[in-house]
Amino acid sequence: MSIQSKYQEAALFAAEKHQIQNVPGTKANYFLHLSNVAMEILIASSHTPNFDVEFAIQVALLHDTLEDTHTSFAEITEIFGPYVAQAVLALTKDDQLPQEEQIFDSIERIKKLQPEVWAVKLADRISNLQPPPEHWNGDRVMKYKEQSEKIHLLLKDGNEYLAKRLDEVIKKYP
Repeated sequence: MSIQSKYQEAALFAAEKHQIQNVPGTKANYFLHLSNVAMEILIASSHTPNFDVEFAIQVALLHDTLEDTHTSFAEITEIFGPYVAQAVLALTKDDQLPQEEQIFDSIERIKKLQPEVWAVKLADRISNLQPPPEHWNGDRVMKYKEQSEKIHLLLKDGNEYLAKRLDEVIKKYP
């Protein structure tokens, strides 16, 4: 199957799963976020030797399906295979843990997988560093920026191009 077909299959699946969800703080459909993450991955792939873009693009488009929809791990495994499903699972925060531990637990699981999964997390955070929702106070914005800096520190070796992009975006974040 071509990369275009894999992209389209994952995009349709993700768009249907996230159809009633908006980008936090906006009226934009959530698929905008997923497509931004996928765009970061596509561009990074042209700057990264030996990058499995077919795998990474599927993971990018599906990365929030377990966390934010009623999609099951089994469903992702059946449709997209075990490697994509494991990657999506690693990118999913465990809501059974205290909130302050969730992202770092996810990062530990991400670091056990191939660099393309690291790249998706870097791309996700780049996309998330848009102007913060209006209802966030200064403390919440500062904590999000600090968390982004930690993510950068922990995952920067996963993809040089995206690590540089994330560093630049963090510096411009409020």
